[in-house]
Amino acid sequence: MHPSESTTRYWPRDDLDRCTAFPIPGAVDHRHFRYPVTSCSRLGPALGQGRLGPVRAVVSIVVGELHHLIRAKPLSRIVFLLVLWLASGPLSGIEAPSPLPSPPNSASSTGEFLRWFWERPLAEQGTLAISPDLPDPPLVPEACGLCHASQYGDWMGSRHAHAMGAGAIGQFFDMSEAERQACLDCHAPLQEQSETLTEYIEDSMWAEPASQDHATATPTKNRPLHERGVICGACHIRAGRWYGPPRRGESLPPEDLGALPHHGWVSSDAFEDSRFCAACHQFPPDGFRLDGKLIENTYEEWRASPQARLGVQCQTCHMPDRRHLFRGIHDPETVRGGVNAGSESFSIAEGTIRVLVFLTNTATGHRLPTYVTPEIRLEAYQTDIDGEAIPDTKQIRWVARKVSLDLGKEYFDTRLAPGETATLAYRKPLSRRADTLVARIYVEPDALYSRIYQALLELSPDGEGSPLIRKALAESKRSGFSLYEKHYPIPKGRHGEQEP
Repeated sequence: MHPSESTTRYWPRDDLDRCTAFPIPGAVDHRHFRYPVTSCSRLGPALGQGRLGPVRAVVSIVVGELHHLIRAKPLSRIVFLLVLWLASGPLSGIEAPSPLPSPPNSASSTGEFLRWFWERPLAEQGTLAISPDLPDPPLVPEACGLCHASQYGDWMGSRHAHAMGAGAIGQFFDMSEAERQACLDCHAPLQEQSETLTEYIEDSMWAEPASQDHATATPTKNRPLHERGVICGACHIRAGRWYGPPRRGESLPPEDLGALPHHGWVSSDAFEDSRFCAACHQFPPDGFRLDGKLIENTYEEWRASPQARLGVQCQTCHMPDRRHLFRGIHDPETVRGGVNAGSESFSIAEGTIRVLVFLTNTATGHRLPTYVTPEIRLEAYQTDIDGEAIPDTKQIRWVARKVSLDLGKEYFDTRLAPGETATLAYRKPLSRRADTLVARIYVEPDALYSRIYQALLELSPDGEGSPLIRKALAESKRSGFSLYEKHYPIPKGRHGEQEP
């Protein structure tokens, strides 16, 4: 049996990847990113060998049964191990940020610019003057939206705007400020956001009714800065200066730039280069590997793709026409645009019903899905006249990467590289109750998040962050969608072909 068709339900989670990525004591410098020494780092060598070392925190689900093996402050330990995987990129330093160095000159390469631009933790931004006649604007996205309405509107509905939702914040209560910073470096990168989060946690602001609006569909003006996630300034402001891509169309002469808002801006081709996104969507080469593969490897997957050879950048698909949509696995139309999904060869013969379900990664530019969070299911099952699934008639083919809790074992990796196809050859006895055969491809973008939230609530249903975790669990379960679905009616009279 193919591992992706197994009936055993494993608990796939890469919650230790942040812990094991940099196990060497001391500060590791890679591309000018600073990696701190924390209690997590000291556990790294044991964890990297498939053991939990001094911390025993194993949570597994096998056929729906939850087993807990917890020792020494169970909730805080598992929260600590779970939360560090949330940040989408390399860990950054945790010491107080130093003043931002001078930016590279205009002749600097894109690589040099990005090494400077993404040195983290980011320093405070300082004065942000639009013009001598106007007061300093705040860092909140609404201020940017006064002039950049279309970009602000796109961002409001994006995953970047929700990078610090209930699920992330609900896990922070048992973490130190230094540990939280490791997540904030990508989920809410500005130093000012770290400051509002610390105040929020230490002053119990999370318990105030006005702050319960973490996970609404759109950001609200009264939300603290850290809850806005990856805000405009995270990608466009450094040391009080504005940065962005080159102006489209005819460029203005330098003497005219001073008349524009912000006294002009500093332009860089880096904003249209996939390396810009790699700062948070790629583990460094010396990051933790399982079966020889980095836990997060999206940028390198893209580099090996046909799209990279054709010059198609991350921004081409995720920011079409420079729109700030950042759509990906959560958006059905975006996924459909990168795949060929369908079914064929439906037949009934000698009491057996068959169909072939297929999914091809035609144009995503990386593995489908990238990372370990989403799961895709190719499935087929029979339904009765009321549309209810008939037990024991379902077959599933998984397209996902599933690993053990301690990252000591990869159960399987059936993700699709560009150009690859997954198929499910459905073959089952035709049920006497069958009215329809359903062929479907179902996407769960937040499958791993759901399992994490369920475990946290099992461990501490009344914990300090449990109200937020419950909200996050409900949201993650709602994120699933049917990528493809076709119903094949069972012709009348075919049930007579069944075996007795």
